[in-house]
Amino acid sequence: MKHFNRIIVLGVSIAILSSCVGDLNTLPLNKTDFTSETAYNNEQSYLNALSYINGYYMLVGQDSPGSNDLGFSDAGQSEFIRQWGNLNEMSCDALKCVWGDSYITDLSFNTWGSGTNDAITCVYTRALKGITLVNEYLLQTTPEKLSSRGQSALQSKIDGYRAEARFHRALFFYILMDEFGNPPFPQPENIGGKMPEQIKRADLFNWLETELLELGGDGSAMPAKGAVEYPRPTKGSVWALLSRMYLNAEVYTGSAKWSQAKDASKKVIDMGYKLLPNYENLFRQDNSTNGAADEFIFAVAYDKDHTQSWGGTTTLTSAALSEDANKKLAEGLNVSNAQKINYENWAGYHVPDEYVAFFELQDVVWGTDDAFGFDRTKSDKRALVTNFGAVREFDYKSQASGWLCWKFNGLNSDGTCAQVDAVTYPKFSSADFPFFRLAEMYLNYAEADARLNGGEVKDETAKGYVKALRERAGVNTPAIIDLDFLLKERAREFMWEGHRRVDLIRYGYFTSMNFSWPWKGGVESGKVAIPAFRTIYPIVQSDLSSNSNLTQNQGY
Repeated sequence: MKHFNRIIVLGVSIAILSSCVGDLNTLPLNKTDFTSETAYNNEQSYLNALSYINGYYMLVGQDSPGSNDLGFSDAGQSEFIRQWGNLNEMSCDALKCVWGDSYITDLSFNTWGSGTNDAITCVYTRALKGITLVNEYLLQTTPEKLSSRGQSALQSKIDGYRAEARFHRALFFYILMDEFGNPPFPQPENIGGKMPEQIKRADLFNWLETELLELGGDGSAMPAKGAVEYPRPTKGSVWALLSRMYLNAEVYTGSAKWSQAKDASKKVIDMGYKLLPNYENLFRQDNSTNGAADEFIFAVAYDKDHTQSWGGTTTLTSAALSEDANKKLAEGLNVSNAQKINYENWAGYHVPDEYVAFFELQDVVWGTDDAFGFDRTKSDKRALVTNFGAVREFDYKSQASGWLCWKFNGLNSDGTCAQVDAVTYPKFSSADFPFFRLAEMYLNYAEADARLNGGEVKDETAKGYVKALRERAGVNTPAIIDLDFLLKERAREFMWEGHRRVDLIRYGYFTSMNFSWPWKGGVESGKVAIPAFRTIYPIVQSDLSSNSNLTQNQGY
């Protein structure tokens, strides 16, 4: 069990007084009516409140995982990481779903509008609520507040907590900038006050850059790598976010920052993170203790006993396999203690054959009794997929089409299933979700170098980073590493980790007719251009109705 997650379940005493999300049809986060005077009565209470902010990515409320504070009929579909992943993978070529929910169809066909869409509403609302949590925390942890409570001796410790909270706020703002372009910009003064103003995308980028450079600076109270327990953020997390921002700066501001992207990536790399030798183990149930945390720069920590959720990695495991494929994989992987590798069989998530082709699999066959459908010994080790029981062409109405993915699964690193007992499988996942990991810094560095050198990697250090990833995957590294190769390498390395949409936008492929995938734009072949305005999502209509400071994004 993760220690920091244990703190979350102690209960958090935060008064939520924000007007910026008050009209988003949400329910109270906390039913206990704590006030700031009782909430922050000792040092532990400040850490408890910080842990709730840290856990907000995966928590859906303060009751059971089957209820949520957004009022969704399905609590699992109100979870932030689940729907953030859907916005970034289901809207393009990496992830398709056969369930037929209206929001899933909208994402798969690129036909979402400004009306209700569960994924859009969830990510928009939870990001703003996360920011509100941080703003309230910052108001309650000023030197003046601590002095009024006779706690001035805690200030040095609290300054570090405040820095961590500011990182979370920056990450939520980054997500709003990336997904929604021009979001509301709530600050602490908006708590219980006037409605927040809207901020332009380029202006939010500049604000984030300033905020993160301050947090990542030498004199910052932000903890250094290794100074706080996993999974709390550190200066490595700060510079990883800067690396991702700089890599996409041209999308966000119109001006490229390739040199800054390269420098920020190298700064993280030099902090001493390490690649986990076995790629599969990055996504196993014990990935908080099996060495994967040495590669994770910031992760969202799940715990099947203490931070239960029907979203996150529970969804990524349970939604991905049919019962037959689940059992066949247990057989093919020689699982000794179980008949399955995953908890449940929701049989909804699929990967189109066009995406799997990036892995250059060897000896692919369809319609056989093989557990995988290709020769794993000769193929990329990151291809954690199976075509068992399916046909090649993806059909959004059929569970038996396209590839199934077992990248996130119910196994431990020793190959056993993480069971409750001999016959019962746990329903919730304990696999942590890596938001930033070292492999991304390697590929960000390499791409930035290629962008600076006419589209081809010239830096020998960058070539070495790519080679390290290829060697771990058991495949050769080409003599020439260009931008096209790097995009495919990102597809192979980061399948279902939330990277795909922004990668395709950065390359100019997301809306282009020249880059197709099944059902892009609602066309079966995907050979269609989609409108440029769809590179960002609409502002949620209920927020537009309640806040006159906001205007809808162009096209919606």
